[in-house]
Amino acid sequence: MYERIAVDPRIHFGKPCVTGTRIPVQDILELVREEVDFATIIKDYFPDLKIEDIKACIQFAMGVVAMEEIHLAPTP
Repeated sequence: MYERIAVDPRIHFGKPCVTGTRIPVQDILELVREEVDFATIIKDYFPDLKIEDIKACIQFAMGVVAMEEIHLAPTP
């Protein structure tokens, strides 16, 4: 899935985008958050995408969260 996501400092200031496009992963994730179904994302927003691209965006975000180290402050 990661071959579908590219990080290039010359495109969107290095924000992750779908490979071969200028479509930021964040834009796709925002639509998914709004419960826009995959077919509608492709039809109405990004006709150059494939369902696998949307899944790759979700997988990419999951990978980022999985690598994140979270430090909780002690509660009083």
